[in-house]
Amino acid sequence: MERNAGQNAGRNAGQNTGQDAWRALAVLLLTALLALGAWAAWLGWDQHRDQHPDGSVSGPYEVWQVAGLVLGLLVPVCWAAARRQAPGAVLGTTAGLTAAAFWDWSDDASGLFVIGVGMVAAGSLAATSVVSLLTARATGSPRGGGATATAPAR
Repeated sequence: MERNAGQNAGRNAGQNTGQDAWRALAVLLLTALLALGAWAAWLGWDQHRDQHPDGSVSGPYEVWQVAGLVLGLLVPVCWAAARRQAPGAVLGTTAGLTAAAFWDWSDDASGLFVIGVGMVAAGSLAATSVVSLLTARATGSPRGGGATATAPAR
């Protein structure tokens, strides 16, 4: 009887690992798509710089647009981190924002857009990592992400 319990626990662990992998992939893809959509909604439509009466130029984005993007992406990142799916949320959000920035800025003839895209990648990776870690700790999720193995009951 104990041997059957061990075999069943091994099978269940294999199923959980497979389910965890699919769940992690789903979180990664979902957060990447949400990041792409959020970029389009908050920043994608504003493509011109503002000329001020004193001759200075600003833009193309306003502070409220970037704040809206950041606050909108906090929700899915925190949700995923609270459910021990932080790595997928961090990587998905970073990939989505990086791809959106690349697409949006790639028509820059100077080529300097690559530096901006790199800054978006580094900044979003750092910010989502910190937010995920803090969320995981606040909600009691172990290590902030990934599946945890439990010992079979004896």
